[in-house]
Amino acid sequence: MSKYGPFDDIEVTVENFVATVEIQRPPFNFFDYALIEQIANAFEAFDNDTDVRSIVLAAQGKAFCAGANFGDRSRSSENSDSGNHLYVEAVRLFKTGKPVIGAIQGAAVGGGLGLAMMPDFRVGCPETRFSANFTRLGFYPGFGLTYTLPRIIGDKNAELMFYTSRRIKGEDAYRMGLMDVIVPQDQVRSAAVALATEIAEASPLGVTEARATMRRGIADKVREATDGELEIQNRLRVTKDFQEGVKAMTERRVPNFTGTWDAA
Repeated sequence: MSKYGPFDDIEVTVENFVATVEIQRPPFNFFDYALIEQIANAFEAFDNDTDVRSIVLAAQGKAFCAGANFGDRSRSSENSDSGNHLYVEAVRLFKTGKPVIGAIQGAAVGGGLGLAMMPDFRVGCPETRFSANFTRLGFYPGFGLTYTLPRIIGDKNAELMFYTSRRIKGEDAYRMGLMDVIVPQDQVRSAAVALATEIAEASPLGVTEARATMRRGIADKVREATDGELEIQNRLRVTKDFQEGVKAMTERRVPNFTGTWDAA
């Protein structure tokens, strides 16, 4: 057990001033409140540890994070009881001070896309996929994406992703700025560690202060965004269209939306 744990769903290792936080819910790494809380707890611990100068956020399995598990309501973070608390944990992530590199070896979908937008840089591969699939579910973007996604790729690209729910392939994601480094899939983790190591070799005080300047206000903007997102999500959650969107996803078919606010 590391000095940062114990954790149920992540593993933390530190080498050469680089901390690696690995999500361990393969193959799809669906998230909930508990998972985001564990990551936030680890990141906050790193802020007070001089042995950590940069962080790699990685995941086991096929996907980086396929979002919330709508098929299992007990683990889903997209319900009204836990959504607000989940977003509090998300804001905690954006408040932490050490640079983060995301190793995005597979799909980052829905809230998983939101998690993937938290790192300073993203390393991926041609097999990486990004999808803001909320409107395909009869739902609304969350995890601060209404702020973070346009900040990273611009308004028009973000609008395209939100309105269509399409999956963005690795090469297109790299061109859009969703990924900063693209390498073969079996090199994603090592390339992310290499970038984190390069950062860790620089002045830790200088890097921390520069990052604080570059990211000033982001956590507050994410909190403001999640407050608005949750309000709209709660209204959409009770509609027939949301029920139809989740059912269609489970059945792997095109949803038949009514476009009304009728309650399920």
